[in-house]
Amino acid sequence: MSRSLLRPTRRTFLAGAAAFPLVNVLSRPAHAAEFRLKYATGQAITHPVNIRAQEAIDRIREATGGRVDIRLFPANQLGSDTDLLAQVRSGAVEFFNVSSLILATFVPLSGMTSLGFAFKDYDQVWGAMDGAFGDYIRAEIARRPIFAMDKIWDNGFRQVTSSGREIRTPEDLDGFRLRVPPAPALTSLFKSLGAGPSPINFNELYTALQTHVVEGQENPLAIIQTGRLYEVQKSCSLTGHVWDGYWVLANKRLFEMLPEDLREIVRTEIDRSAIDQRADIATLSHTLRADLGSKGLAFIDVDQEAFRAALGKTDFYATWRAKYGDAAWELLEQVSGKLG
Repeated sequence: MSRSLLRPTRRTFLAGAAAFPLVNVLSRPAHAAEFRLKYATGQAITHPVNIRAQEAIDRIREATGGRVDIRLFPANQLGSDTDLLAQVRSGAVEFFNVSSLILATFVPLSGMTSLGFAFKDYDQVWGAMDGAFGDYIRAEIARRPIFAMDKIWDNGFRQVTSSGREIRTPEDLDGFRLRVPPAPALTSLFKSLGAGPSPINFNELYTALQTHVVEGQENPLAIIQTGRLYEVQKSCSLTGHVWDGYWVLANKRLFEMLPEDLREIVRTEIDRSAIDQRADIATLSHTLRADLGSKGLAFIDVDQEAFRAALGKTDFYATWRAKYGDAAWELLEQVSGKLG
């Protein structure tokens, strides 16, 4: 991350500008920054992760006196989630906001945060993720050429939507074709419940639903809204089957080339925005159901305990405990209670 390498050529600058909203280009400081970095996400520009990330970027620019200039590339502008994961590992992008489920393809243990029906509410989520269990996951991530910021961001509890069949009981999932992210834990969960999960990258999801490659999908309500998935789905079953979070990853080698004082500012401001974004999702949870309902999405309240009990009758928990190991499993159960 030499300073000369971080100054783009005219060609690369113009190519990057074309892929990014003009308002962000125009809002940069007039003087040249010492460090130009890229921050990629897979979410729509209106999603709280991007609003709060941009606020962190603005604070970082101000706190460093313009020395650090980070550009935000939302909505998979630089590639699919799996592409971006490879890019942050190689250093092609410096920061990447990624679902723990996608990260699990590279750091398998990170998928444990989204274990089926592990968390009943947010008290359990933050007790685990801001405590010893979260520390254990971050340490595992840091064994690679990347690391995660201290605070995980909120993606919310995931719900099942459908364009046809209504999902009211575990039996309704039998043979149900639904999209899941390329995440082994979710594929395993729905196979255990009798469904037919198909791993598809998010940037291909809308088309897959529109053309009926799959009947349904599962995502938090904020993603259903910002991704406009309600346009191609009829019902939403409030299964709350897993909680999902976003890790903000950084390329370890490149980040450590920043002076220590600048590293501290970047960490502090990104983690500050994580707390703000968690509050955003909490607020949205009270309004999204009504908003999506007004757009034609019918909501179905299900008995979550029936789904949890159906999963408990399979070998799902025993299989994943063997894969994740007793140490991590026991840390999770300290917060979630007995699983399986």
